[in-house]
Amino acid sequence: MFATEISTFYHKRNFALAWYDNGKVIEQAGNLTNRVLNLQNEGIKQIPPYKRILDSLFYNNDPQSSQPDVQLELMLTAQYFLFSKVAWGGMNDSVSTSVNWYVPRKKVSYGDYLDSLLKAPASQTRVKEPVYRQYELLRAYLRKYRELDMAESWPPIIYNARSRKLGDTSATVQIVKSRLYKFGDYSGDTTSHLFEPGLVNALKNFQNRYGLTSNGILDRATCLQLSVPLKKLIQQIIVNMERSRWLPVSITGDYISVNIPEFKMHVYHADSLLWSCDVVVGKSVHQTTVFYGEIKYVVFSPYWNVPPSIVSKEVIPGIKRNSDYLSKQNMEIIGHSDGLPVVRQKPGNINSLGLVKFLFPNSYNIYLHDTPSKYLFGESSRDFSHGCIRIKEPVKLAEFLLKDRPEWNAGTISQAMHSGKEKYITLKNKVPVFIAYFTAFIDRNNKINFRKDIYDRDNKLAATIISGNGNY
Repeated sequence: MFATEISTFYHKRNFALAWYDNGKVIEQAGNLTNRVLNLQNEGIKQIPPYKRILDSLFYNNDPQSSQPDVQLELMLTAQYFLFSKVAWGGMNDSVSTSVNWYVPRKKVSYGDYLDSLLKAPASQTRVKEPVYRQYELLRAYLRKYRELDMAESWPPIIYNARSRKLGDTSATVQIVKSRLYKFGDYSGDTTSHLFEPGLVNALKNFQNRYGLTSNGILDRATCLQLSVPLKKLIQQIIVNMERSRWLPVSITGDYISVNIPEFKMHVYHADSLLWSCDVVVGKSVHQTTVFYGEIKYVVFSPYWNVPPSIVSKEVIPGIKRNSDYLSKQNMEIIGHSDGLPVVRQKPGNINSLGLVKFLFPNSYNIYLHDTPSKYLFGESSRDFSHGCIRIKEPVKLAEFLLKDRPEWNAGTISQAMHSGKEKYITLKNKVPVFIAYFTAFIDRNNKINFRKDIYDRDNKLAATIISGNGNY
């Protein structure tokens, strides 16, 4: 196993030992051994091959001896390549594709990273690992939630109309306080039965972390989420640790990410989050695809070319009901294809794409765009579209994408959006876009967030992980 990688690694270093210094095992060897022998802490069910041999070789190694053990040396290198594959690289491409993940998988030379790891000075206790930053953050919460699960029973919290708001008093309130304290949302008196302002704030924190309406009330939805078994949350963390393994380690320059279950778009420069806004994504029958693209065009006052499926299911029946349907919808027929009229909606305030769209050419016909249906951004769950992504702050995005074009400012952008004439602007530099799917993630306040699995994708990936058959 990993014979080619091991041979290449030692050839590059002229077959010098890697895990010994002056005949003594280096600190990095102990760190690696600990993580390999405890793969469950990485959210991995697989048992490493030769686990007992590694355990015996490392912990029976004579620390006083100055004679390196070549068998331990080779075992450590082999186990490093195993660990890097399963913990940092993740399951093979067929697994990610089977769960509809079409973002290209990262490419990392783990042999080169091992060289960097071994060269790190002893005083440098942490070396940036070749894995997307969410992985390490989720790993810390995996440990915390497993400790909670071992220490606590977790009975469901039953909704009680008398225990839902400020000033109410009941035993349920005390149970909720205790649970929120364990989650890190509440820091007050956990023995009191009084619903006081501190609990209101704690509930808002919890509701924000779960994407619920942040009202500080112990409503049915909040009770339901507070009652989710810890084992279910642990499974959710493990599933999203696996997804984190698939993404690029880091990106330089500007890029955009959309997290579908979060209903959010995030704009970054390198690892710095610049701003975020709400989005509307595809409903379960018209799912937004998880993939990678590069924004190339900003289109002001766009036409909307109505998809054939919508023409057949909505436009034609509408025309049959009302001969003025097309004019009322500001649409026009511009041809025929495959027995259907080719319909487009003209630019304007009622255009389904709003006043601007952002194109990143792809085979899924998905893009970012404005919308006239602003009221949908007031919903906590925003899966309403036919697959494209509607953004709440399109003007801000246009200004961001065109920031290196001095002729495009707030005034000229507004004018182009309301001109009624379609205008394409080609970006000087294409901007990467990652359409991703994370139902558990760590926010910028280092708090874990959970979201509903709106496309029912967690269970399939969890089953593959739990099976323990690897697929690595």
